[in-house]
Amino acid sequence: MTKSLELELRAGARALGLDLSDAQVTQLLAYQDLIQKWTKVYNLTAVRDPAEMLTHHLLDSLAVVLPLQKQLTEMQSSGALAVDALVRLLDVGSGAGLPGAVIAICCPQVTVHCVDTVAKKAAFIQQVAVSLKLPNLRGIHARVENLTDTYHVVSSRAFASLLDFVTWSRKCLAERGVWMAMKGKHPVDEIAALPAGVEVFHVEPLVVPGLDAERCLLWLRPAAPV
Repeated sequence: MTKSLELELRAGARALGLDLSDAQVTQLLAYQDLIQKWTKVYNLTAVRDPAEMLTHHLLDSLAVVLPLQKQLTEMQSSGALAVDALVRLLDVGSGAGLPGAVIAICCPQVTVHCVDTVAKKAAFIQQVAVSLKLPNLRGIHARVENLTDTYHVVSSRAFASLLDFVTWSRKCLAERGVWMAMKGKHPVDEIAALPAGVEVFHVEPLVVPGLDAERCLLWLRPAAPV
């Protein structure tokens, strides 16, 4: 099974335009193994089948890596992010670390903090960081609205409505930072409910290999004062 999963992971990554190293492929498969082991005790995810886990979790999260890298490059070009800045990303309501841990594996130059209100989930992220030797990954047990650090990118994957997501995490957004929200269908109603001080500046459809479901990625930022 592991070899077939590896082949599917490599094929899926290529389809997403990612050139993963052998070490990264190994880390991603080891990460999935950890999710499976911990789920038996802590119920981290409802998805238990390894092949389904690969598409619904790993490839679904890998789909945002290239868009994230492009966005960071654009932020550097516009001066919103210093070229030599240590990029910091906060993954809100991260659960088992999706997409936070996947981003940490694929983007070693990005410091990723995964925050969750459930202690065992934050502890799992810490275990992933230690087991996979990821110095750029950290699990935080807290409510996002109580955090005091700021981040260049604040992400979420089906965490809450866009309104709640940006409201609760607003203090965590660095100056000229952006929100990255993974959603299923284009959330027209949620976008309409956003406050006047927040704008959606880009929406891109995501095609996840092997997953027959609608996915999109929304980029948001504080609106410039009129």
